[in-house]
Amino acid sequence: MTIIATRTLVSILCFGAVAAYTPPGQARERPHIVLVMADDMGWGQTGYRGHPVLKTPNLDAMAAAGLRFERFYAASAVCSPTRASVMTGRTPDRTGVLSFGYALRPQEKTIAQALAAAGYVTGHFGKWHLSGYSGPGVPVLADDPRGPGRFGFEEWLSVTNFFDQDPQLSRRGAIEKFQGDSSEVIVGEAVKFFERHRGGERPMFAVVWFGTPHSPFRALDADRGLFGELNRESANHYGELVALDRSIGTLRAALRKLEMADDTMLVFCSDNGGLPRIKPATTGGLRGHKSSVYEGGLRVPAIIEWPAVVRPCVTEYPACTTDIFPTVAEIVGLKADVFVQPVDGTSLVPLLNGQAVERSTPLGFRYGAKAAWIDGRYKLVMTDRTSGSYEMYDLAADPHEEHDLAEMQPERLAQLRNAFLAWNDSVEQSFAGRDYPAGRVEPADPEPRRWHESEEYQPYLPGWRDRWEVKSDLERQSR
Repeated sequence: MTIIATRTLVSILCFGAVAAYTPPGQARERPHIVLVMADDMGWGQTGYRGHPVLKTPNLDAMAAAGLRFERFYAASAVCSPTRASVMTGRTPDRTGVLSFGYALRPQEKTIAQALAAAGYVTGHFGKWHLSGYSGPGVPVLADDPRGPGRFGFEEWLSVTNFFDQDPQLSRRGAIEKFQGDSSEVIVGEAVKFFERHRGGERPMFAVVWFGTPHSPFRALDADRGLFGELNRESANHYGELVALDRSIGTLRAALRKLEMADDTMLVFCSDNGGLPRIKPATTGGLRGHKSSVYEGGLRVPAIIEWPAVVRPCVTEYPACTTDIFPTVAEIVGLKADVFVQPVDGTSLVPLLNGQAVERSTPLGFRYGAKAAWIDGRYKLVMTDRTSGSYEMYDLAADPHEEHDLAEMQPERLAQLRNAFLAWNDSVEQSFAGRDYPAGRVEPADPEPRRWHESEEYQPYLPGWRDRWEVKSDLERQSR
C-alpha cells in the first residue's frame, strides 16, 4: 500500500459513523484497558497483510472491527526498551532501558501505578523483562525490586523473559507449573482475572505480554504440522503464531461473553520488528528486521479495538508504543503529574474519535549506536549516530527505504538532523538522571546479567537446568 497523508487515508478507509468520545467523569464509567503484545512478531505476519502461509483469522477479525495501524512503531528495535516505553510513555533510553535485559529505573512512573491510583485493579500476565535479567524466562521472584509488583501491578503471573510450551510462572512469587502453549496459558489466566473482578466497582487494567514467537521455537504438534513444507525452525515459529492468534480469539470471545467488550479498549501490537532467517519472510517486504532501525526493525502490527468508541478504520497515522500511556491518561482523565517529564508519546484520542489528524510530534529512536528520526513522510537513519553520517528516505514514495535522498535534499536533511540532535541531547540528559527530583539516578542502574549467573537464582538452578529452554541455553553458553 502506498503511504499517503493521514488526513486523506482516514477519510477514505474509515467505515461507518464514529462514536463521539466523552472523557468519563466517574471511575466506574471508565473503560477496561487490555494491552496485548507479541514478542518478535513482524509487520508482515498477519493474514490481513496477505502473508503467504500464515492465517490469523482472529487478528484479522479484530483488525476488521477496530482501528488498524499501517504505520505503528515499536519504540525500539528490541524488546525490553519497547516494554519500558509502554510503561512510561517515554523513549526507552530516558528510563535506563538501553537494550534487552536492562532494568527499568524505580524512579520512573508507570501506567500501572497511575491506573492503580485512579481506582483500577491491575494485572500483569506473561513476559516482564524489565528486571535486568537475560536468558530464557524464569519465574519472577517475590522480592524482585524491579518486578511487576514494584511498578504498580496488584496481581501478576510473570516470567523474566520469553517462554514457550508448558511454562512455569510466578504468581506474586509463588511458582506454578502449567501445561500447554504459553500464549493460551496466559490468556486463560487473564480471563480468570476478568471473571474475578467483573462484578466489582473497580475497572480493570490488564497487560498480557506473550513470549511468542521469540526463539527458541517450540509449537504444539498440530500447529507446527500446518507448515510441513517449511524447515523445522520456521514451522515452529509459525506454529507459535497460530496459537497466539487462537488465544486472541479466546480473549475477544471472553470479553463478549462477560459483556465487557463494548467497554474495553483492547490494544494489540508487537515489541519490535520481525526476525531474519525465518521463511517466508516476516517483515512484509520492509527493509531490515529486529535490531535494525530501518522500517522492518521498528514497524509492527497494531490494532485498537473498542466497540463503544472506535469504528472500523485503517490509518497511516505514524503512531508508537510511547503513545499508549498518554492515550490512556487522556481517556481516564489522569493529571500530568502521573508522568516523568519529558514524555515522548502523544495521545491518540483524536484518532480514536475518527478525526482527520496529522502527527504534530516526530518520532525518535535509539538502539545502541543506531538511531532514526521520523517526521511525517521523511525519515533519517543513522547506522552510527556518532559518525555524523545520515541517510534520508521519503517513506511515502519509498516505503522500502531504497533511495537515499540525503545528498539530493540538503536543506531538508539539515532540518531533520538539527531536530534529531536537539532531541538526542534531551535523551542524554534524561539518561543521566536530570528528569528526576534528585537530578541523578538513584539507585544506580544494575548491570544486565543472565539469571543463572545471579546469586538470587542459584537455589533454583539445579531444579530448572533440565527444562528444555534452560538446557539449550546453558549448552549454547558453554560452547
